[in-house]
Amino acid sequence: MLTGGGDCPGLNAVMRAVVRKGERIYGDQLVGIRDGWRGAIEDNLGPVSVESFRGTLPRGGTILGSSRTNPYKQEGGVDAVKRTLSERGIDALVAIGGEDTLGVAAKLAAEGVHVVGVPKTIDNDLSATELTFGFDTAVQVCVDAIDRLHTTAESHDRVMVVEVMGRHAGHIATWAAIAGGATMLLVPEIPFDIDEVCAVIQRRHERGRWASIVVVAEGATPTEGSLALMSGEVDAFGHVRLGGIGDVLAKAIEERTGYETRAIVLGHVQRGGTPTAFDRVLATRFGIAAIDAVHDSAWGTMVALRAGDIVRVPLDEATGELKLIDPAVYEVASVFFG
Repeated sequence: MLTGGGDCPGLNAVMRAVVRKGERIYGDQLVGIRDGWRGAIEDNLGPVSVESFRGTLPRGGTILGSSRTNPYKQEGGVDAVKRTLSERGIDALVAIGGEDTLGVAAKLAAEGVHVVGVPKTIDNDLSATELTFGFDTAVQVCVDAIDRLHTTAESHDRVMVVEVMGRHAGHIATWAAIAGGATMLLVPEIPFDIDEVCAVIQRRHERGRWASIVVVAEGATPTEGSLALMSGEVDAFGHVRLGGIGDVLAKAIEERTGYETRAIVLGHVQRGGTPTAFDRVLATRFGIAAIDAVHDSAWGTMVALRAGDIVRVPLDEATGELKLIDPAVYEVASVFFG
């Protein structure tokens, strides 16, 4: 097993389930690869067991560690991965990750590597599965923060801009805005007009409402050009490091409206901590389904949630396109704008 990309609540629950059924039901010997694909390249792995995963169900992060290493971007990386698996006598690999990690898994599967994927992204933007574990926890973290911000905003007649994760898709922002009673929602899928945002806030305050909460996904951009501060740096998968849309948006709102505006960037708080009960159950179901897929020799597939059932889908389908927000769900949120 390995976990790649950003961490999220529920990773340990997946691996715990794989190990539990693999060891106790199938009689497997399980191995954990440390730090994602980097560990596979560097032959950094070791045995794992039911005992080593005791107490990890409620624990966030991943006890195996993670990285954003891409074997296909390193000279000799793919050959090193294959060599590690061969020399260690590994019969099958369970890769747990998002679009990038599973994209590598799909390529390896096409080259004959025995691999099964498990979807992991708190952004909930993998098209082949209805939900991914970690998403529910991230939304709850955001809603808890928004609930607290309402009271302090009302006490000082402030506008609060809450920046949440969401590079290309606004699932977290949309769900958090609805559940948290936000004034406005800004997502990557729909470019926003900063003047319209300010007009809504002004109308709200003129009616005697003394606080506004604006929820913005990190990848949101205005119609006239990006407000996001980008470092220009990219990771091993070519993603620009985002950050700063909340701060820039807060300054723009204060300049245009005159209302005191503060930005709150939840950032990695959304990734950390204890997974919700829903995420623990979903992650456990994924783990059980993954080890079953291994024993059915269902190579090149990913487990997914569809209509309440755990099914298998081709890895190519899982990584083919991103799942964007449902316009109908966004429309629900928009009813409460202002």
